[in-house]
Amino acid sequence: MSEPGRRTAGPAPVTGRRRARQAALCAVALVLGTVLSCTPDPGPPKPSLGWGLTHTQYSADVGDAAALKAARESLSAQSLPQNQHLMGWGATNPEPAPGRYDFASLDRRIDVIRKTSGTPVITLCCAPDWMKGGRPGDTDWSRLETAPSPDHYDDFAALAAKVAERYPDVRHFIVWNEFKGFFDERRNRWNYEGYTELYNRVYRALKKVDKDNLVGGPYLTMDSHPPRTTTYASPVKGPWGSIDRRVLDAFQYWNRHKAGADFVVVDGASHARNGETLPDEFTAADKFTAVGRWVRQQTSAPLWWAEYYVEPEGGDRRGGQALDHALQATGMIAMVKGGATTGFYWNPQDRDGRCTRCLWRSTELTDGSGGRALPALDLIRRFDQEFPPGTTFRPVTTTGDDAGSVRVLADDQAVLVVNTLDRPVQVRIDGRPAGLDAYQVRWLNGR
Repeated sequence: MSEPGRRTAGPAPVTGRRRARQAALCAVALVLGTVLSCTPDPGPPKPSLGWGLTHTQYSADVGDAAALKAARESLSAQSLPQNQHLMGWGATNPEPAPGRYDFASLDRRIDVIRKTSGTPVITLCCAPDWMKGGRPGDTDWSRLETAPSPDHYDDFAALAAKVAERYPDVRHFIVWNEFKGFFDERRNRWNYEGYTELYNRVYRALKKVDKDNLVGGPYLTMDSHPPRTTTYASPVKGPWGSIDRRVLDAFQYWNRHKAGADFVVVDGASHARNGETLPDEFTAADKFTAVGRWVRQQTSAPLWWAEYYVEPEGGDRRGGQALDHALQATGMIAMVKGGATTGFYWNPQDRDGRCTRCLWRSTELTDGSGGRALPALDLIRRFDQEFPPGTTFRPVTTTGDDAGSVRVLADDQAVLVVNTLDRPVQVRIDGRPAGLDAYQVRWLNGR
């Protein structure tokens, strides 16, 4: 469902020297006949982007020609925010040796985002080997998650600035990923001082390139423990468990000492660290709401979820794709109720085509099904369309014997209803009857 005045996201804008640089790049592109697209300036970049995806190891840049076309058509059907990492997850080492750059794979990914009218986001992780003790020219992928050493923080910030200059239409940057390499084993806590120092140097470097660049962090994983575990328990808790206090300490330190942030970033899964989804797989998603509300108490900056995972209980596949779909919708509802305005679905495709939770069929398939959109992508597109940033949500009255087993999110235009049971239910939404099949995700008209 769409109506006039609803958000239509577009490529992020450029201003000042970046606009002049983009104009020059566009002119060169036209002369050379390259495929890099040049888009009009849609206005100032916004700190909230809505709901989209992160490109990972396999995506719509490599594969069968027909499958690639199908995948890109699926993505182009609606402009979505699309995130790509600097190194890893589909991108090779961008600076194998000091001053020697290789942006071919990152160029290819950014070009996919441009071609599909997405809003590009770059996560500035990870670091070339020579910034973390390796030999210049070498790339040891087993050390991908090692953080740069403090004496190379400025080098990493300089690389970030180089990236911002190379892609003048990218206006949103996330600094690092999940505090990778920043856990202090000796002190048994996060090295939040080190991360914050790296973050601040990158933040300043990106703002120096263009003050209108939007930068955020800390991209912490909101790990939780089961309710019976008291070690590292925190006040952020519920039937699903308790957020690890060390994570909250890290967030608060960064928040107090950061140079600035245009948005804040977290990630996490509904299950606890031991894999349990408590008290059940759907209620466990309430963790996202609790985390969001806690973050909103710490800062007024918009809240992003860089990754979110809502897993079947014990990895159970009893409900198949219908259960996966219902859990995905439940997780998104929970994040929005916690105040989130942006979220990225991780891993759009696999390689062999067996992934039912992916966004489209593998682009390496040559049987005619490659690149075809899957239900998870349909849900993200509809959710982003109906509930863009700035949506005013309204309370909903749900009645009936199974009312407590239905999740609902609504504004004046649309109502999203999720049946969390493995059997059909009959409920009334604001007095209107609504029947749902087992694990059905259903859209209704608003008031």
